[in-house]
Amino acid sequence: MSGHNKWSSIKHKKGINDAKRANVFTKIARMISIAAREGGGDLSSNFKLKMVVDKARSVNMPKDNIERAIKRGTGELKDGNIIEEIIYEAYGPSQEAMLIKVATDNKNRTFGEVRNILTKNGGKIVTAGAISYMFNQVGEIEISVKEADKEDIEMKLIESGAEDFSLEDNTAWVYTKLSELKLVKENLEKENLQILNAEPSYVATQKKEITEEEREKYENLLEKLDENDDVVEIYDDLK
Repeated sequence: MSGHNKWSSIKHKKGINDAKRANVFTKIARMISIAAREGGGDLSSNFKLKMVVDKARSVNMPKDNIERAIKRGTGELKDGNIIEEIIYEAYGPSQEAMLIKVATDNKNRTFGEVRNILTKNGGKIVTAGAISYMFNQVGEIEISVKEADKEDIEMKLIESGAEDFSLEDNTAWVYTKLSELKLVKENLEKENLQILNAEPSYVATQKKEITEEEREKYENLLEKLDENDDVVEIYDDLK
């Protein structure tokens, strides 16, 4: 399972321009609304909502935006159509297996836009079930690791209940059973580790390698998809 294979613009990135920031805020607001609609607006009892709000705070999303998105989800604020979470299954230009998660208030519009982006960049949408069987749904926790902590971080991760993990520079990616995500996150917090993000994720059961030229084409596709406000996460099977 080891190895991070998710593309996301919804991260704690410094120095992003105003247009990119607006794009990120739109994506997070929609995810907040979905979580609030599913489990209510109380962060103490809705773990999914708390995870997304934590993500919003990590990118300095204004408090008013967060509260408005919660109210839209709970129905307190009547503002347009209901936002839904959908996962499209697709292949990239070099047969990269892709799961594309969107948060949309118009399924037909989003499907058409995503399909067009894929087609113009050598990819294609496939029927439901053609890709998803290649992935397991897991819990994923991203942790900032200081140089001084690297020696004993592995033991802390194992003792927290992590199923697997990988270290990349100063970041640890921790994987859990989906049902144990909340518990493992709480255990890691007790160790005073800096958690950057925690959320459900998808990990490919088998990874594939591609050439540098193929990767360049694939990353161009990812950039184009990322520019779409409805696309919130992309999971793939690359090493």
